[in-house]
Amino acid sequence: MTASAALQAAIYLAVLIGLSVPLGLYMARVYQGGRGLMARVLGPVERLIYRAAGVRADQEMRWQDYAFAVLAFNLAGLVAVYALQRLQGALPLNPEGMAAVPPDLAFNTASSFASNTNWQAYGGESTLSYLTQMAGLGVQNFVSAATGMAVLVALIRGITRKTADTVGSFWVDLVRSTLYILLPLSLLLTVLLVSQGVVQGFGGYQSASLLQAVKDQGGSAVVHQVIPMGPAASQIAIKQLGTNGGGFFNVNSAHPLENPTALSNFLEMLALLLIPAALCHTFGRMVGDRRQGWMVLAAMTAIFAVLLVACIASEQAGNPALSGLGVDQAASALQAGGNMEGKEARFGIASSAIWATATTAASNGSVNAMHDSFTPLGGLVPLWLMQLGEVVFGGVGSGLYGMLMFVVIAVFVAGLMVGRTPEYLGKKIEAFEMKMASLVVLFPAITVLLGTAVAVMTEEGRKGVFNPGPHGFSEVLYAFSSGANNNGSAFGGLGANSPFYNTALGVAMLVGRYALIVPVLALAGSLARKKLVPAGPGTLPTHTPLFVALLTGTVVLVGALTYVPALALGPIVEHLEMTR
Repeated sequence: MTASAALQAAIYLAVLIGLSVPLGLYMARVYQGGRGLMARVLGPVERLIYRAAGVRADQEMRWQDYAFAVLAFNLAGLVAVYALQRLQGALPLNPEGMAAVPPDLAFNTASSFASNTNWQAYGGESTLSYLTQMAGLGVQNFVSAATGMAVLVALIRGITRKTADTVGSFWVDLVRSTLYILLPLSLLLTVLLVSQGVVQGFGGYQSASLLQAVKDQGGSAVVHQVIPMGPAASQIAIKQLGTNGGGFFNVNSAHPLENPTALSNFLEMLALLLIPAALCHTFGRMVGDRRQGWMVLAAMTAIFAVLLVACIASEQAGNPALSGLGVDQAASALQAGGNMEGKEARFGIASSAIWATATTAASNGSVNAMHDSFTPLGGLVPLWLMQLGEVVFGGVGSGLYGMLMFVVIAVFVAGLMVGRTPEYLGKKIEAFEMKMASLVVLFPAITVLLGTAVAVMTEEGRKGVFNPGPHGFSEVLYAFSSGANNNGSAFGGLGANSPFYNTALGVAMLVGRYALIVPVLALAGSLARKKLVPAGPGTLPTHTPLFVALLTGTVVLVGALTYVPALALGPIVEHLEMTR
């Protein structure tokens, strides 16, 4: 790992953690109904939305009603995105005349964007109209992110309330997340990205003359290049901030019109983790103990930093197979060194590895390099980060409520070790809470492993695998890990645009999102009904370095025990083959 790479990683983490504090405290004020400048400016808009929707802001919901509202609203969004894709050929804002999207791909895409996954089995500039990108995918980028934030806030209320039957109003939490947090941040980031050259407009695609003619596959001369255009900056802003990740263009943030400069690259990387990190401070403020937020953030950062160093070091070390041939892969004044395959020469290894680690830690899935071209151990890092359950920062809202499920498990394990009923923030953790937390951990793992097994055992699944051996297996494992954990990034090299993968991954994305939300809300409702238990001599402090170590160990141990056998068949054996 070079000094330059270490400096880039250190600056990135320092800026991220520094900005997360004021943003987290601001979000806590939003959810607690605090008054401020934004409330005075946007308050009338918020009240107008409630009146138009027939919502009473002071009418709270039981957890069952909250869950029903979440599922119904997201189902409506899924249907709307599906319909837009199927009808886009007859709808406006389609200057390139994009045809209707096939049914299986439309289902996959609708499931993907409704579930905050943003897996893409299509090329955006060659498949979707401007209207579908904006009214379909762009809208879901906001509301799917706001849904995760709303569920988190409901869980926090469950922890803090005593003998209560309600956990808040989904509609209020949804509107406040969108109106006061996601929209202002997206507007700011959009302006910054446009200033760096990211395209934003409604004009048709442009044509440019090539300096030198080339020949196509048929031998005909090609003298012009078609340059895709469109309202990209606005969608890129929310795709990053909302941990959505879907690229406006096919190659995502490796595209020069989506990520033109080093500054745009840093801003987009920062946006990947900003809200998930800030929500830790929101949690601390809302539970009345900011040390709790710092504890969760410390556990996330510790896992992230170790895996980031591993990814950078693996890519900087280069290809072991080339080392045996005497190829010089050391960084020097004349070359970047290491494994530059699949990476942007503009950004280099360090920036690509930081992005790959952050995007899979954040349940985002956007890329500025091709993960399929990483070394086996370098590619193992983003793969395993997803398999940990997307709790190392994770998606906006979903990452923290997933980590809090691990907190429940860690507290329960600690209680067993000392022979005492476990407690967390004054609430006893009993059988029901453990069952719900266990479901949150088990559902994605079952979906990943079962989906991968079916894909490699069936003819339709094997048809999409273009690479033989362990690398091909890694591609399939990565796809289902990405889908079931709502990440959306891809290893590449997998023909995923087929009825089998579109359907299987679409189902995996829905299970990985909504089969977790319901148990989380059930746990929130259970905790809200409990009385507060005063802390005693046997109460485990959950804000100390000891508990950070216990929580970190729980997350890593569960991930290792669940996935190491599968990883051994993919990236681990591929690395051993390259070094023998």
